[in-house]
Order: sequence, then C-alpha cells, then structure tokens
Amino acid sequence: MTTLALNRATFRISQADLEFMVLDKETMPAQFQGYQVVRDGVLDNQMMAEHGFAESTAERFREAGRLGGFMREFGPTANMPVFDGFDFIGATVAHLFENPDAVSGWMHDVFIKDFEDNVGNSVGDGHQLVSVQRLETSGFYDEAVALKVLQGSAAGLLSSTVIDFQVGRILGVAFVGSVGDQNRLELASELAHTLEKRIVQVVLGSA
Repeated sequence: MTTLALNRATFRISQADLEFMVLDKETMPAQFQGYQVVRDGVLDNQMMAEHGFAESTAERFREAGRLGGFMREFGPTANMPVFDGFDFIGATVAHLFENPDAVSGWMHDVFIKDFEDNVGNSVGDGHQLVSVQRLETSGFYDEAVALKVLQGSAAGLLSSTVIDFQVGRILGVAFVGSVGDQNRLELASELAHTLEKRIVQVVLGSA
C-alpha cells in the first residue's frame, strides 16, 4: 500500500478505534512482561492540558487539530526492587488528529517545542526539567522524532525516552521512564515499531 493510500485509510478511523492500537501486555517487549497496567483509558484534550506544561490548554490542543487519544501504561509490581537504571514505566499512546499535516505540526510545534522551551522550569511534583536532547530514529513508515528528557528532584534524576511517529492522521507515541540519567532509545524504538505495526493493522482492518 502506498503512503497516500494508507494516509487516506486513516480517515476511516474514529476515536473508538484508538483503544485497539495501543499495546497490551502480550505485545509489550520482554522487558515489561512482568509489569502490570497502571493507567489505561481515554486521553482527551482537557486531561492532556491538566498534565502538560503551564502553557497547555484544551483549546490550544484543539486548535492544533488534536481530536482525542487513548493511552496504556505499564509499571512495576510492588515486589520489584527500584535501583539506578530501573525502567519504571513503559507506555504507548495513539492520538487522532484532523489531518496528517496536524500530526506533523504537533510533533514539532507542540511536542519538541514545549519540552525545549521549558528546560530549567518546574514541571510539578517538585520536579525540574533539567535537559532535553533530540535523538535520531530510523525504520519508521513516515516521519518520526525522539527526545531524551531529564528531570531532577530532591529524590534524584529521572529520565524519559519518548518517540513520536506518524501514520496518516494518527500520532503514535512510545515512552520509557527510567531512574537516573538513562538513554532508552533502543527499548523505546522496539515499543514504537511494535505500536506502528499495530496501528497499521487496525487501519487496514477498517478499510
């Protein structure tokens, strides 16, 4: 299927389809097979704004073309020891936008810009955004961007490796959170590539 044809097929997708795109336990990488679902559900623009940076508003996200999303996060069970280098979360999200241009715009004008603009600022819960590093990605169907984000608090450093990628008017996001200053690009890429395949399967199934 050509890029144009797949992009057109994503216009048949509704917000109700997003739940079937995010990864379940069976499709998560081996690293997360012992983990449990800690958050799962619809992610609307208001919820995104409440958990975003200071400049985040539901109206801003709507104007950026975001219609809605669905997320699923996996975290450790209570008996897992936490240590430097421990991956405390693995998550996938599927967002639906009005059109493919809005997805590309979001990746650069919201995702990357907001993180880079907030370096040095408080991000809530006593955390400060210490640094943001752009990472190189490869092997994706269409455009993809990635960041390594470092946050600091009185308890120490936490790092996040996040990949955003595009499939038509769908934005897929893969996220790995780790204790300490860690780069999890390989693991996040494994999550993202699996998510991309799942998104395409759902899109083609709706055609």
